[in-house]
Amino acid sequence: MNSFVAILAIIIAYFCGTLPIAILIAKSKSVDITTFGSGNPGASNVARALGTKYGILVFVGDALKGALPVLALLSHKPIAYACAAAAVLGHVFPITRKFKGGKGVATGAGSLLPLHPVLIIGAALTWLLVTKVTKKASIASIAIVPVLVLAFVVSGTRMWEIFSLIGIGALVEIRHASNIKRLLSGTEPPVTGSTV
Repeated sequence: MNSFVAILAIIIAYFCGTLPIAILIAKSKSVDITTFGSGNPGASNVARALGTKYGILVFVGDALKGALPVLALLSHKPIAYACAAAAVLGHVFPITRKFKGGKGVATGAGSLLPLHPVLIIGAALTWLLVTKVTKKASIASIAIVPVLVLAFVVSGTRMWEIFSLIGIGALVEIRHASNIKRLLSGTEPPVTGSTV
């Protein structure tokens, strides 16, 4: 693959990441998700506002916008990883919305799913378990990054892929800074029955 095509693919992946799935779905129900609850345009906040099925819809949409660019470049693995990072970057820091995006969990999971399906499915199940036990989706989201890195190491994944995962995971962790502060102060709200 020549460098022009690779750069173009990465740029397209970034703009795929900027697609405001949560905002569009909430807006279709006359809800401004950026002013509801945590204000985060993501699956959990949409679930709080509109119910579980809409939260799942947002999660799937956010995952797809990460997965599709990676699938298109799966035969060129380094470029596929770059597209995964670009899609997550587009989601968490979208130029189209003054760099105010979501947390990146669903888009990150979606972007890595074509690359490591077994590990990502395992990570998703772990996320669900931790959320159920702690009653806080933020704890599960923050914890899943180091858990996934460990899983990559144990499974014998190549070092450059592990470093790529750490870079993508760092974007997710950075966006959870406010959650970490609330967890430390004891003010982080638990998930409700309608959250995902």
